[in-house]
Amino acid sequence: MRNLPLARLFAACSLVLAPCHAADKTPPINPGNFDSKTKPGVDFYRYANGGWMDKNPIPAEYSRWGAFDELTERNNAILHEILDEAAAGKAAKGSAAQKIGDFYASGMDEAAVNEAGIKPLQGELNAIAAIGKYSDLPVAIARLHQLGLGGLFRFDVDQDEKNSLNQIVQIGQGGLGLPDRDYYFKDDARSKDLRAKYEAHLKAMFALLGELPEKADASAASVMKFETELAKVSKTRVALRDPEGNYHKMPLAQLDQIGAGFAWSGYFLALGAGQPVEIDVRQPEFVTHVGELASEKGLPLDDWKTYLRWHLIHSAAADLSAPFVEEDFRFYGQTLTGAKELRPRWKRILKETNGALGEALGQLYVEKTFTADSKQRCLTMVEDLRTVLGERIRQLDWMGAETKVAALKKLVAFTVKIGYPDKWRDYSKLEITRGSHVINILRSNAFEMGRALAKIGQPIDKTEWHMTPPTVNAYYSPNRNEIVFPAGILQPPFFDAAADDAVNYGGIGAVIGHEMTHGFDDQGRQYDADGNLKNWWTDEDMKRFKERSEAIVKQFDDYVAIDDQHVTGSLTQGENIADLGGLKIAYNALEKALARKPAEEREQKIDGFTPQQRLFLSWAQVWRNNIRPEALRLRLNTDPHSPGQFRANGPLGNLPEFQAAFGIPAGSPMLRPGNQQVQIW
Repeated sequence: MRNLPLARLFAACSLVLAPCHAADKTPPINPGNFDSKTKPGVDFYRYANGGWMDKNPIPAEYSRWGAFDELTERNNAILHEILDEAAAGKAAKGSAAQKIGDFYASGMDEAAVNEAGIKPLQGELNAIAAIGKYSDLPVAIARLHQLGLGGLFRFDVDQDEKNSLNQIVQIGQGGLGLPDRDYYFKDDARSKDLRAKYEAHLKAMFALLGELPEKADASAASVMKFETELAKVSKTRVALRDPEGNYHKMPLAQLDQIGAGFAWSGYFLALGAGQPVEIDVRQPEFVTHVGELASEKGLPLDDWKTYLRWHLIHSAAADLSAPFVEEDFRFYGQTLTGAKELRPRWKRILKETNGALGEALGQLYVEKTFTADSKQRCLTMVEDLRTVLGERIRQLDWMGAETKVAALKKLVAFTVKIGYPDKWRDYSKLEITRGSHVINILRSNAFEMGRALAKIGQPIDKTEWHMTPPTVNAYYSPNRNEIVFPAGILQPPFFDAAADDAVNYGGIGAVIGHEMTHGFDDQGRQYDADGNLKNWWTDEDMKRFKERSEAIVKQFDDYVAIDDQHVTGSLTQGENIADLGGLKIAYNALEKALARKPAEEREQKIDGFTPQQRLFLSWAQVWRNNIRPEALRLRLNTDPHSPGQFRANGPLGNLPEFQAAFGIPAGSPMLRPGNQQVQIW
């Protein structure tokens, strides 16, 4: 079932990994991966990674192949071993091993899944077919949301943006089958072709539900009309980055008023949310239009039923019988991302197990892979980097004393989470069997919805994590003012206990600095030390910050990624600010670490490279990847992260330290002129 991320992430996607085996003797900085024909001052990304890129074509099952994916292939084997052992059926009933073992075994029983076909969802299809009047719609949509099947709008329970200790209901835009609202309106030939292929996909899915060609054609057209109506009032991804513009707390009576036509009270009751006292309506215009569409003057009831049938099978397709899986992959895998082959079943079910029972799987994972020594070393690095960022804030020439006091207060207040939760999630009320895989998924979705509903009106649980321990990623949460590093990312190429300081500061050090800087990027800077959406800036300091952030927007707007398609600087500015700040902080932290060493060790070369050079090489190698054109275009339209080559090169052009490390002549393509160099944190 499909999910969406909620935090400011380090990477563009979440991948499940485990630490490298001791037998892996590949050096952390491997000259065999370089491109000797490219000079560092011309294209550092290509210089550091060109040899690897030439020798590593994209495997058929991937849309992108890079450092993250190499680790996935090597380390999924460890999780595979854990799951196979759990699926052997020897674990005690109710234990973490029993639940993940049975969930995995049910998914791996492909014959049973194929035999069941659409039957596990027949009850939900019947309920949609039974809708007889507009007043039935809120209950029908609540049922889909209870089961994690999505459609129409997003329901969440999260922290109140302006009262971060409490958790409230949030309603936001959603309900689209294409990746973004702009896909419904762009007039270029590629966009028109993609819409035609999407409509063909809709027809194919309705045919799999048993509709005859003429009926399937009509159903596809109905869904396109419906989703285009939603897209018309959906905000762009850039507009969604404005926290103030997407915060509208109101009582239920006001929601009923602005969303008249849709019985919100009935929806909440059917969902199990009671009658919420307050709701954060993220996009009021969207809610108003939903109300209009759900009234007698809106769309025909048959269009609603067709739309709900579509989102039911759209959400579940990857877990149904082979024809649904293959058709789902044909559009969402091949057409949208360019992948050539479906990933093996065990990898798909492994990913689903991590999604449904991630902390149960995570318990077994960390027992095998993560040591207390690794955790302590990472905590030490975090504090070193926090110290450096504090020093840099005090030395800023563009920020006044009053704002600096508030910034330092926020930095000191950062909560740090390393490896895995101190308190594991309790799955005792979640029933998992070796029966229907789809039913197991629906139960796990309903379990998560139950957890969410129980939070309404309650104080936050500060021990909760929003990533599972095996995830290779990291995040900053502005509402919690916390930085989080799962065990999965604390390994090469990010963290290597056997590597020199330069490699680790260029890898995990830059990741730590990146997440810290998210607290002070264009979005994070709008939250105070307690995680509240609150202005703590003087007007003059805010103006100076915006001048600098606009400069980084302009820098990335100028990058051409493919054909005539540029990076969107306004969409990616938060990640670009965090990359620049994170690398700068990591460099300064390395200098401090080197200063503590004997003089003869400070400039000691390894494989011919100084520590400063190795830091930048370590940074660049993290972003190496080959990517298919379809996947690149998709990411440019939807991903707040810039493509790898620009993440590697973009910050470097702003750092005089990089120029000095490699002796790059002034005027080289990698270097931005002094009056254009962006310096923020």
